[in-house]
Amino acid sequence: MYQDKKIWIGKSEDEKIYIYPKMANRHGLIAGATGTGKTVTLKVLAESFSDCGVPVFLADVKGDLAGMCQSGTAGGSIQKRIDGMGLMQEGFQFHAYPTTFWDVYGEAGMPLRATISEMGPLLLARIMDLNDTQTDILTIIFKIADDEGLLLLDSKDLRSMIQYISENAKEYGARYGNLSKQSLGAILRSLIALEAEGGEQFFGEPALNIGDWLCTDCDGKGTIQILDCRKLINNPTMYSTFMLWMMSELFETLPEAGDREKPKMVFFFDEAHLLFDSASKTLLEKIEQVVKLIRSKGVGIYFITQNPKDIPDGVMGQLGNKIQHALHAYTPAEQKGAKAAAQSFRENPAFDTFEVLTQMGIGEALISVLDEEGVPTIVKRCKVLPPQSQMGALEEEARKRQITDSLLYTKYSQTYDRESAYEILEERVVNQQEADRRAAEEAEAEKARQKEEAAAEKQRQKEEAAAEKQRLREEAAAEKKRLKEEEAARKAEERAQAAKQKQVKSAVKRVAGSAAGSIGREVGNTIGKSVGGSFGKRIGGNVGASLGRGILSTLFKG
Repeated sequence: MYQDKKIWIGKSEDEKIYIYPKMANRHGLIAGATGTGKTVTLKVLAESFSDCGVPVFLADVKGDLAGMCQSGTAGGSIQKRIDGMGLMQEGFQFHAYPTTFWDVYGEAGMPLRATISEMGPLLLARIMDLNDTQTDILTIIFKIADDEGLLLLDSKDLRSMIQYISENAKEYGARYGNLSKQSLGAILRSLIALEAEGGEQFFGEPALNIGDWLCTDCDGKGTIQILDCRKLINNPTMYSTFMLWMMSELFETLPEAGDREKPKMVFFFDEAHLLFDSASKTLLEKIEQVVKLIRSKGVGIYFITQNPKDIPDGVMGQLGNKIQHALHAYTPAEQKGAKAAAQSFRENPAFDTFEVLTQMGIGEALISVLDEEGVPTIVKRCKVLPPQSQMGALEEEARKRQITDSLLYTKYSQTYDRESAYEILEERVVNQQEADRRAAEEAEAEKARQKEEAAAEKQRQKEEAAAEKQRLREEAAAEKKRLKEEEAARKAEERAQAAKQKQVKSAVKRVAGSAAGSIGREVGNTIGKSVGGSFGKRIGGNVGASLGRGILSTLFKG
């Protein structure tokens, strides 16, 4: 209940126990064994914060917080507690609270989504159970996407990035360091497994705008956002990582607020031990940092778990408001845990904290809060107030009406998929395939052109060879004809020469014969005359002429 501008959570034998709103962002713890009343305490706190105008977020692990949207009813243990604590005289009333339902899977509430970029490589690596090397490579993938202006909004964007980088690992490796295909393949397999577990529905748009939660209804009550985690809790790693993302998103989104009269918002994380189980040193440091610093943003965080030892010391030291329900101490280990829990309180001399811690009944708790000066009060044994809203689960029809009647339903009920890494890389692939096709066609055309040119060149060479052969044949024939003609001309000339010589010889012979005959005749005449007178002269001249011609003829023959 919200009373006197304070949050009334319980009543000890001698006084009311309040949390001062201005100390509520110093965080808190609700712990206790199963069945001791943690859920009721959570509801009482959430209702009281809503009453004082503070928005609230609840992680509903068992589905029994949904009844906050309806008024509670008297009866049974609730009525007994009301009567025993005299609450009706204090103005206690049953009423409903402004509630909005969310579900990562979009089944029991409006889809609650985040983008891959908002989740970041560190938290995403935790969900995907990557080792250090694979986490480093995932960080490089985010860096490449950021450098190239590729939005990582949903899982198919990241899947496309991994495949694209794997196909171009050599090129990117030269700029960003070694990107082994084995590690990229392992990341891709983990992503596909995450998609099968619901990651494909969780990552996308419209992503949650935390600002939509920071509001009140028309009566000034803080709105209560309930995330149905009944299915999500089956994947503890995803549940815890999502809760850590919520804190980180608040821390990064909200401005510094300083000390406020009341928180801007209060978060309740049920099954808080899942947030820290199997968390790496780096992740634990981040959780501790967020818990420490988010107080200055005006946000209070309350962890709900079975045993305080589930919370790391660095985080536990930041929790100023503690509500501890009963713990079992049947075994040595349980006794050790209970003693540690008892020792974490500022001692009350009126009772033994450890003894009371192990003996309290349902609805009772040890409570220590921060006073107005921020100093922890001594621990008090208290009875926690009952809730003013309905206890237990909500009927499905009533849940559906509550979902569709929400002012945020129109904004978050339908997904949309704007251009991001997947579409851009698909276009790159298509363009590359088209370029490869054109290059192949050009190469084929070039090959055909070269083949045609080679064939044409071969034909040209063949024709040139044939022409050259023909030319050589023609030249040979012409040379042969020339030689033949020259030979014929030579022979004709020789015949002409021979004929001429014969003519000359004949002429010479005739001339010489005539001359020889004349000479012979003269000689014969002379000889004949001397011998025989005129008769001898005539006879000697004829003989001399014949003899001269005969000698000359013999000479020409020789």
